[in-house]
Amino acid sequence: QVQLVESGGGLVQAGGSLRLSCEASGRTFYNYAMGWFRQARGKEREFVAAISRSGGSTYYADSVKGRFTISRDNAKNTVYLQMNSLKPEDTAVYYCAATGTSGRPYYSSRYDYNYWGQGTQVTVSS
Repeated sequence: QVQLVESGGGLVQAGGSLRLSCEASGRTFYNYAMGWFRQARGKEREFVAAISRSGGSTYYADSVKGRFTISRDNAKNTVYLQMNSLKPEDTAVYYCAATGTSGRPYYSSRYDYNYWGQGTQVTVSS
């Protein structure tokens, strides 16, 4: 079992930056591949970024590639999402997720993830 708590969301102007954090409970954080997803009002939850257990492999949705960076600190049980050059279309509730599934370094499907945080709102004004 792992519990996830996101923080760092807020209101920012277009072109600005935010860093989201997701802290996990438990002593086996390094056993989980992690991901960030987002859900805009009236839309499906979509993949944003994923990172392997060691942090050595990452993967991004095309819509955020080059602007967002996912990272993790296993000593702090925390995964981060650095978001730069934010656009109004990035407005959504952002969720972090953890998966204990093995076989691949990272996962982009929400159905591969076992645990979810409660979400944090990111609003980008134009």
